[in-house]
Amino acid sequence: MLELREIFCGYGTTDVLKGINLKVEPGEFLCIVGSNGCGKSTLLKAIARLLPFRGSITIDGREISAFSQKDLARHIALMGQVSPLYFPYTVYDTVAMGRYAYRKGWFGSLDSADKAAIENALKTLTLDDLRDELISELSGGQLQRIFLARTLVQDPRIILLDEPTNHLDIENQTKLMDYLTAWVKSGERIIIAVFHDLNLARRYGTAGALVNDGIISALGQSTEVFSCP
Repeated sequence: MLELREIFCGYGTTDVLKGINLKVEPGEFLCIVGSNGCGKSTLLKAIARLLPFRGSITIDGREISAFSQKDLARHIALMGQVSPLYFPYTVYDTVAMGRYAYRKGWFGSLDSADKAAIENALKTLTLDDLRDELISELSGGQLQRIFLARTLVQDPRIILLDEPTNHLDIENQTKLMDYLTAWVKSGERIIIAVFHDLNLARRYGTAGALVNDGIISALGQSTEVFSCP
């Protein structure tokens, strides 16, 4: 179980999150919705330990501050919004970066388990034909799938997604969401995803949270939280 207790987090001296309390059980697909600047992305970064925070975040009762960087990477993976700044690596090499937590340093060689995970992710997200292409020459939708593949090969227990369907057409949105729904049901896994599309959140989420001005103003089943009044 992932649990957050009284989380305050922000930038500089300004708190964006103001006392967040949240429990997410294995098998849950939690969809988070809210206006721009309300703290959705900040919440994901706090859980991933990318921002300092006050309060307690635990996985199965263990504070995330007690995890080494590699150990935490085996539990939590974050895919943020695609940035226009990236290095011109090949698709294969970019996806392979997700195996960092299982290798002996950045320059350790890939073993059979690493290669199998990479090949599975490339196939799942229909990237096999692009494996030798430079990511700097690809479209936004292709990049979205590449960075998701990198997240999946990390093989975490918890995946954090910030607008995962951005730049994807309807067909690829559906394929992606169907895959994530199956993934979270297979084992002790959790997905927490930020969406702008209420229809996607209502359809695919098992739980929903509405964030407003740094607090959770509604929490429950996604069909109830995201239903029109």
